[in-house]
Amino acid sequence: MFFFIGGIQPKTKRLEKQAQACPSCSHFDVYLKRVDHYISLFFIPILRIKKGIPFLKCENCHVVLDLNIDINGRYVEFGERETDRVRTCGYCGKSVAADYSYCPYCGKRV
Repeated sequence: MFFFIGGIQPKTKRLEKQAQACPSCSHFDVYLKRVDHYISLFFIPILRIKKGIPFLKCENCHVVLDLNIDINGRYVEFGERETDRVRTCGYCGKSVAADYSYCPYCGKRV
């Protein structure tokens, strides 16, 4: 009789060796990480089938920070994304997202 022990398992990979400062606890324990999924055979990862999205995680307070990626695919410091910013329409004075070219309320160009 033959038993096959295998499956898909996640594996966390550290992408940077140098730590960054955590905005939550101020310790230098923030690392860029990624969770990849592998096909495993007898609990040994053999073949990566899914590449994860990079994120920042503090090893001290265990907070996971959002990582921003710009248009060129480079990593930007964590914090506010460009698309999360709001502008004010010069004609009607209402809040409009930064990536809008025209105001959705009055139809004028922002």
